[in-house]
Order: sequence, then C-alpha cells, then structure tokens
Amino acid sequence: MGEGAAGRWAELQAGRGIPPEILARADTDPWHHDAASFHAPPVPTDTPSRAAGLALLGTGGSVLDVGCGGGDAAFALAERAERLTAVDRQQDMLDVFSAEATTRGVVFATVLGRWPDVAAQAGTADVVVSHHVLHNVVDLEPFVTALTGAARRGVVVEMLAEHPMAWLDPLWLRFHGLRRPEPATTEDAVAVLAEIGIEPAVTTWERTAPPRQDPVWVTRRLCLPSARVAEVDALLDHLVRPRIAATLTWRP
Repeated sequence: MGEGAAGRWAELQAGRGIPPEILARADTDPWHHDAASFHAPPVPTDTPSRAAGLALLGTGGSVLDVGCGGGDAAFALAERAERLTAVDRQQDMLDVFSAEATTRGVVFATVLGRWPDVAAQAGTADVVVSHHVLHNVVDLEPFVTALTGAARRGVVVEMLAEHPMAWLDPLWLRFHGLRRPEPATTEDAVAVLAEIGIEPAVTTWERTAPPRQDPVWVTRRLCLPSARVAEVDALLDHLVRPRIAATLTWRP
C-alpha cells in the first residue's frame, strides 16, 4: 500500500471494502446511493463549510462540486456563484442536480465520471468543494492534488471525523463475523495533505442529529437479503451515528 501517511490512509480505506465472498451474496449493489434521497435544502444550512466557501467566493465566482450528490455543497454557495459545475459518478445524481439548478435558475454544467479521471473535462473554478467524498477514496494524494489544481482561489472539503460507515462495524461482526479495521480519521487525511505540502485550516464542529437511518438501506449496505430488514431495524437504535465533522480549507 505504500509508506507514510498516504500509505496508512490507503490501508485503512482498503480495509473498509467488502470481501468478495460477502459481496457475491448481495441481492443489490451495496455501494449504490439512491439519488432520491439526495436533495439540497431550499435554504442552506449555515455551517463552517458554507462560511469558508462564501469567504473564498467574495462577491462572486464559479464553483466546482466534486462528488456532488444532490448538490448540497454547491447550492449552499449559489447566492454568490455565477456558475456551478457538478461532478459525480452516478448519472442519476447529476439528474437531481440538474433539475434543482434549473428550478433555481442557476447557470450550471455537469460532468459524469470519477475524480480525478474527469478533472480535465471539469476544468477549473474559483472555488472547489468536495463534501463527504474523501472517505470514499483509497488513493488520496492524486484526488486531492487534482482538487487543488482545479481551484483558482481555494478548496473546501467537508468530512466526518472518522469513516461515516464505521458505526455499522458491530453489524458486520454480528451478521458476517467480519472485524473491521480502525477507521481513517480527519487527522489521517490532514497528514496526507501535509505530505504533499498542503496545510489546511481545520475547523471541527458538530452536525445536527441525523434522521434515523433507513433500515432497508442499511440491510442493502450489509449485503443482506431483504428478509432481514426487520432484524436489522431492531438493532439500529443501539448504534451511535457520527456527528462530529471537519471543514478543511486551503488555497492553491
């Protein structure tokens, strides 16, 4: 996996994968996100990430949202953004983004594909945002380097303090006998950035309590058949979902 902070990050992230023998038993793709669940709120929530993005935009500019999902990060800056560009590997996510941008009358473009593979196609923007995507990345250095290369003024990354799926580790053990390694953390990500000469400003903050997780989604993520939804549902209230987030901001 390599050495140093980048190697440690890659090792921890790779350890979050699903063993082939478990994946082969899954009825549906456990990695697919339901686009219907990803819609930006009509009024953006004031967070340190939004504040950092607005500060970089100043009186205006363009925004590139990498791993956009429904566009929460980009639309939180839409009041000052002259143009939004959204990148995502799922076309249905880009469809949700496009519909919302059209409704809001925002000038926008979309790019389908994985970052950094489509970085050249996405081009540059004044501000690059990427929220809750780093924990989906194994090889972090090229991902972050491409974020920096795309930004004229700065980058804003939002992530949870530890891997967002670590709270399900007890269920992987219960249903599959699978012991997960320790999750990668914000500190691990910052250490990787330091190795490539980036020293981000880091703001740690607490998110509002998330709604109860859909047991159907959890069952699918655990590669279990739908017949076990009730069993999974009965266990969810005994688990604590992460609420501590971090905003990482840096200039190119």
